[in-house]
Amino acid sequence: MQQTLSVTRSQRVIVNADDFGLDLDYNQLTLRAFKRGVISSATLMANMPAFEDACRLSHEHALLGRIGLHFNLTYGAPLSSAILAQARFCNAQGQFDLKLPRSVLRLPLAAVDAVWQELEAQWQRCIDRGLRPSHIDSHQHVHNLWPIAAIVARFAARQGVPVRLARNVGGNIGPLKRVFKSALNQRIRWLSGPGVSSVCTPKDLLEGVGLGSLVEVVAHPTQLADGDFGDDYLPPGQSLEQLLNRALPQHQRIAYSEL
Repeated sequence: MQQTLSVTRSQRVIVNADDFGLDLDYNQLTLRAFKRGVISSATLMANMPAFEDACRLSHEHALLGRIGLHFNLTYGAPLSSAILAQARFCNAQGQFDLKLPRSVLRLPLAAVDAVWQELEAQWQRCIDRGLRPSHIDSHQHVHNLWPIAAIVARFAARQGVPVRLARNVGGNIGPLKRVFKSALNQRIRWLSGPGVSSVCTPKDLLEGVGLGSLVEVVAHPTQLADGDFGDDYLPPGQSLEQLLNRALPQHQRIAYSEL
């Protein structure tokens, strides 16, 4: 019996639905995926129109501890003021409009401070609604940009929460990109602390990639006609639930707060 429990605990997966708070319909879809057991975690967009509704649902349906922050620098309006003056991040209309090449390795101090203030504002808005994020990831993977990764990781370390690593498994990761991702993930771990070992998408699972014992699956659930759940990463009609059950049969679904 003890051996069985040990094996079960060693094989764990976080199935995280990004974009919670994006709109009311997606909030309901995310809630249904939680109730069905398809996902075990979600990350919340603090500057989106359905943020308040997502917070209400989290409290009413005992999701506290399963909700992280989906840090956003690419969509909508910021919650802080300093970043509005940063042309790399915002346009003249006061909306996010990221113009940061992936080759950039450093930011001016004023830009670093502005990103930190925006991250702090999005985090604090969650706190003010009685929802302390369990971890941090980002919309459109902006925290995989080298200078943004350091800001997010240092902030997460101050809050005592993990950061999602860059996707590090999959057949379409070439040698140069793999070297970069390895260095980036080492930096995130060094600055913020340990987290999962493997990060993948449902499409990676469909292609049969090799995974570690502690995995995060980055999901964007969709509703299929028969009430099942698909995913933006999957072919039309492909069941996310069936894929997870087939690809990770021994992995217990957990939240970041259970690491």
